[in-house]
This record gives sequence, C-alpha cells and structure tokens, in this order.
Amino acid sequence: MAVGGKTVEEIRENKLEFQQGVLKMQIEQEADLDPKETVFLDRAIPDALAYYRFLGLQPDDLINDALTKVDYKKVFILERLPFIKDYARTENESEQLHIHSLIIEVYESLSLPVVHVPVLPPEERVQFILNNL
Repeated sequence: MAVGGKTVEEIRENKLEFQQGVLKMQIEQEADLDPKETVFLDRAIPDALAYYRFLGLQPDDLINDALTKVDYKKVFILERLPFIKDYARTENESEQLHIHSLIIEVYESLSLPVVHVPVLPPEERVQFILNNL
C-alpha cells in the first residue's frame, strides 16, 4: 500500500481503506509462501477479520474470499506480554485486550488447530512452539 508522505493519522483516517490495504499486502505475502516449508507468521489473513470487527467494519468480499483460502496446519496464539505504548500502536491496553480476544475468536471459529502459548522466557516459548509443531 503506497502511502507517499502521509501522516499516521491521515493513513488511518479511512479505516476500511487502511484495513483493505493491510489485508492486500498480507494476501500477497502469503501467496508467495512455499506450502512445503514450515513458516511462522506474526500476523495472518484471519487477523484482518478481528480488526474489521474491532473497528465495526462490515466484512467485504476481499476478506470473505481471502478467508475461504486460508489453510494453516496449526495456529499458535501467544499470550500477551505486558502492555507497552509505542509509536505505531494507537490502541490502549483495554483495546489491545479486546483485539486479542477477537483474534482468538476468529481463529477458533475457522476450526483451525489452535495452540495457546503461555507467557514464558523467550527460549522457553520457542521450545514450547517447537514441541507443539
């Protein structure tokens, strides 16, 4: 999504356009993945539906079509670490908790195998995930 000199506020002003732009990039990235490889995604297509719901946006053909094509062997949802405000996140802690619960709801509604990863030291989180592949 080309943003050419816009502020964060200007980019996020049109919520639907912003979410569609993020989703289109995610669709492109996932289309380029080798299905024979083990790949970990920080964010994936279903996350977009959680953000649509959080923002009160109606799911459109773009998201509905993309969701019919997701085929993940397993989904790892990491329990949240302590809240830290940064430059990129506009949500407060309460909103982030809501988004996290929506993400869980979306993945579980898609009947994908979901593994919840507890808060652990980084090395232990990695081992937990590897043990549950």
